[in-house]
Amino acid sequence: MKEKEVQNYETLIESARKIVSRNGVSRDQKLQEISKLLADNVQAFDWVGFYLVDPNANRELVLGPYVGEETDHTRIPFGKGICGQAAETNETFVVQDVSKEDNYLACSVHVEAEIVVPVKKDGEFVAELDIDSHKKDSMTEEHRKMLEKVSEIVSPLF
Repeated sequence: MKEKEVQNYETLIESARKIVSRNGVSRDQKLQEISKLLADNVQAFDWVGFYLVDPNANRELVLGPYVGEETDHTRIPFGKGICGQAAETNETFVVQDVSKEDNYLACSVHVEAEIVVPVKKDGEFVAELDIDSHKKDSMTEEHRKMLEKVSEIVSPLF
């Protein structure tokens, strides 16, 4: 059972700021802690992780720190799936029912909804925050706003 959902997303945003500002902790450790923070405190979030732009590949994402079930999708080309679409367009994607998407890459049979938020550094796409939910229509506008703020907060790590 998840911890009680935090109703005040400002608390999560502040916690993310504190994680990012800590010294002596690697970028990946910070991203892992933020993934856990979100997964533990938002009931709708069943898988939380980051996909990073692979600097050694041409327009490809590589799986970074995450919390949740293992996924076969450790590398995703730009344009493929919801994650690849977010990378291609540099825009947030909210999908309330993944079964209605032609371009969806199934990470788990349990996933029903997904939100993918770009992480930009100096306007350039560098990573994305990917959230899966096991419940349709579970991604709210409040989730979107909070996650976009978290993405801004982590951008200096890249």
